[in-house]
Amino acid sequence: MKSLLPLVIVLVLATAYGIWHKMREGTFKVRKAKAAVLDAKMLGAPLGSRVTLVQFSSAFCTPCRTTRALLSQMTADMVDVAHLHIDAEANLDLVNRLNILSTPTTLILDKSGTEVGRAVGAPKRDEVLAAIASVK
Repeated sequence: MKSLLPLVIVLVLATAYGIWHKMREGTFKVRKAKAAVLDAKMLGAPLGSRVTLVQFSSAFCTPCRTTRALLSQMTADMVDVAHLHIDAEANLDLVNRLNILSTPTTLILDKSGTEVGRAVGAPKRDEVLAAIASVK
């Protein structure tokens, strides 16, 4: 019985971490620290008139394709929201400067190009809508 105790402890800790990580992944976090300011020249495309969603992804990332389809579909009918897709591998200097650590990562920018939030992982439709609505 004593030999099973370490195994049980490891399983409980691993399960707790997995649940915590799953709940945290894909949710938009509000930026509290000094945020980056991006412009159309840096991103290679014009910003949205109210909100810009900048998605960083890589070629072999399955959640990146899902995120790209979701964001493209959602922003198609929103005239004041732009969705920009950036290949992380081709833009390593921008990735390093913005501290993008994994893909997909989606930045939410206000009309001046200031980062107001970010989601690491595939965001959910409701969270994207709430994040867009929170930007004035």
